[in-house]
Amino acid sequence: MSSVTRYRKAVPPHQGHQHARGGDCCSAKAGAALALKGADPHQHAHGGCGHEHKPGDRHGHDHHQHDHQHERRHGAGCGHAHGHEHAGPSRVQLGEGKGAKQSRLQIQAMDCPTEARLIEKALGGMSGVVALEFNFIDRVLLLRHDLPHLDGVKSAIAKVGMQGVELDAGAQAQAPQGHGRRANLLLAVSGLAAAASEGIAWSLGDGRLEVAALALASILLGGIPTLKKGWIALSTRTLNIHFLMSVAVIGAMLIGQWPEAAMVLFLFAIAERLEAMSLARAGEAVRALMALAPETAWVADGAGWREAQAAEVAVGSRVRVRPGERVPLDGRIADGHSSFNEASITGESLPVDKGLQDAVFAGSINGSGVVEIETTAPASGSVLARIVATVRDAQASKAPTQRFIDRFASVYTPVVLVLALAFAVAAPLLGLMPWHQAIYSALVMLVIACPCALVIATPVTVVSALASAARHGLLVKGGAPLEMAARIDTVCLDKTGTLTQGEPRVTRVAALDGGDESTVLALAAALDSHSTHPLAKAVLDEAARRGIAVPAAEQVSELVGRGVRGRVDGRALQLGSRRLAEEQGALTPALAAELSRMAEAGEGALVLLDGERALGVLAVADQVRPEAAATIARLDEMGVRAVMLSGDSPQVAAAVAAQTGVSVAHGGLLPQDKLRFIEQLQTGGKVAMVGDGVNDAPALARADLGVAMGAAGSDSALETAGVALMDDKLSRLADLIAHARRTAAVLKVNIAIALGIKLVFSAWRWLAWPACGWRCSPTSAPA
Repeated sequence: MSSVTRYRKAVPPHQGHQHARGGDCCSAKAGAALALKGADPHQHAHGGCGHEHKPGDRHGHDHHQHDHQHERRHGAGCGHAHGHEHAGPSRVQLGEGKGAKQSRLQIQAMDCPTEARLIEKALGGMSGVVALEFNFIDRVLLLRHDLPHLDGVKSAIAKVGMQGVELDAGAQAQAPQGHGRRANLLLAVSGLAAAASEGIAWSLGDGRLEVAALALASILLGGIPTLKKGWIALSTRTLNIHFLMSVAVIGAMLIGQWPEAAMVLFLFAIAERLEAMSLARAGEAVRALMALAPETAWVADGAGWREAQAAEVAVGSRVRVRPGERVPLDGRIADGHSSFNEASITGESLPVDKGLQDAVFAGSINGSGVVEIETTAPASGSVLARIVATVRDAQASKAPTQRFIDRFASVYTPVVLVLALAFAVAAPLLGLMPWHQAIYSALVMLVIACPCALVIATPVTVVSALASAARHGLLVKGGAPLEMAARIDTVCLDKTGTLTQGEPRVTRVAALDGGDESTVLALAAALDSHSTHPLAKAVLDEAARRGIAVPAAEQVSELVGRGVRGRVDGRALQLGSRRLAEEQGALTPALAAELSRMAEAGEGALVLLDGERALGVLAVADQVRPEAAATIARLDEMGVRAVMLSGDSPQVAAAVAAQTGVSVAHGGLLPQDKLRFIEQLQTGGKVAMVGDGVNDAPALARADLGVAMGAAGSDSALETAGVALMDDKLSRLADLIAHARRTAAVLKVNIAIALGIKLVFSAWRWLAWPACGWRCSPTSAPA
């Protein structure tokens, strides 16, 4: 199960490890999802970027690296020495046995570690249950057991308020069920009733009957599920957030604070609803990513070609891919030449020309040539499949920021409960007060001590900060990413579409043998005038920008994997890559020197040929964002280090780094390579990843904070990241970190004030009563 993190208990659950933590309900990365935009299928085999492409090579780096299995150093969870400190018990060893059988149960209500711990307790003492694995994105429990049937397991799960539906072998889990219109309407009415109760209490006093009636209506309409979960927590002796909320609400009602009880329950219900919606989106988008590779492939069977399921194609089979189609499986070209759009897999900004024995990836788009591929991996082992697996794994393995209440409750709330109970018993026994007064005073202490103020004050700060960020083009998906942004000390940036604009442009034209630049550009534009290739568009755009008239071209045809040829004004011309110039015998020392200078500058090259004579060279490159250098400088002033992780060639990465001021740049990286760098950097601090493509998704998910370029970014990056820069301005990245740091400071002040008030009133309560006796009103203290 690559989609989960794992830890094993040292002892069975009945012997220990009973921590009173409820978990975060996966809010930090549950919205990390992957719904993909399609790429343009109308790509032809242009000359490419001008780099020399040898078999198995892409811009100078070896594609064989995609065959290795990336062994994650954090396979045992998030790397902590104690298993209960991460996002929940994704894998739990419960008992002895071989666990020869494996069964899957979909549990729609299991959307966070809080429910997982309840299930773990319910099944912990059941004979025959060996191990559990929890997949929160699909809400599936994988059960290893030696049981003849699962009736007892389902009954045990039902006792903790959930329902398990057994899935057949190979069956897909259903998408998580959302809340219906009726449930949403009831919650809305609950909020209105709570607000009305609070308003009347503030204006007319909280002793009026309508205040209690409205609050009770709010609780019945929207708060019953939370109270039920609180009762389940009590019955299973699990001190989680639902139990804590139930104590606060019941205590507030018992001392007449009805509006407080209703509002706290409503706010908590809203928070849980948002988390459930975020998790549902995660599952939908992961399934969309899996659909990027075709389900079928055309396979050679000796008598011709037959269409087969991609999952059933054996390694070593020969598969045919026609122009405009997506490659169904990883493999190497056995026959033919073409260009491939690999942007969704490797992050390569330009189509890559490939020939015999060159590696191709499932999900990439074939250009204009028919190719036959010998498969090198099954569908489950392709680079694309591993992207899906690593995204799920990275999302699960990273501990989300826990709710402050849950962290605080692990020590604070049990102590308060014990003290209140001790006082209620000891005070009458010592003759300090009658039983009813002691019980009443203990309840007042519980209500004072319960962190209701934190439940309200903390979300208010976060919501205000999120709204402010949205007004400035920053889409922050919740309080956890905002909090993490304040702690970032290293930012990893993708190149294409992040530091650069993601569109190739002609940067300069070099005329050879005393020729004219305008003539060279006009002839090149004529050959490219009927092409939809990105490089052809760059040539035509440059000709239009310079106001150059483009002559008509005749007999235009493609040179597969090399470029195009045609006749312009009666001259037979060719436009393409360095390989084309070599084949035509036109690679003179002067031309080779010019191409080397362009390669060192990170530019691609298109060579215009007239037979064996080179007329000129067009340099093509992705343009650096105008605000990139200033943003890197500002990050440096804030103490945040910038690192470039690019799928493009090392030469291009180095050139862009020099232009933007990035001190460390790594090029030629596949998704798993980016993931490895992220993990290495995380050993020294908190790391953010900024990207815009599917290939960035694993790194975005594994980083402490994922940031996507909004308008230019793929749906994959947008859904996986915790933050999206919606106006595509890289300068917003520095704004985000500064804004998050200000919010963190305000949040700390709010927490300090809330706790300080509780300490003051608690001290007043216990210091004042000897002087005024029991005339001091217990209900005068705030909740």
